[in-house]
Amino acid sequence: MAASNHIEGFEVPLHRALTEPILMAGAPRSVAIVNGTLAAAVGLGLQQWIAGVALGLFGHSLAVFAAKRDPDFLAVLVRHLRQKGQMSC
Repeated sequence: MAASNHIEGFEVPLHRALTEPILMAGAPRSVAIVNGTLAAAVGLGLQQWIAGVALGLFGHSLAVFAAKRDPDFLAVLVRHLRQKGQMSC
């Protein structure tokens, strides 16, 4: 009989959706919403249609590229920016 690390009654089935990041078209949800809002503000508010579309496509492509490498890149970036620099002698 093989030794098992499982304790009877302490196993819980976990749905796959609880472990995956929330993405919109490949980009993190919060980044996609901010990017879409910014692109719409440029396109509609400033009436620079081509610049708004270009900004939206470029920003979304950049977010998708970063999310393919690390889906939590935004949390890592925020944590990095909050860390104080270390002085070297």
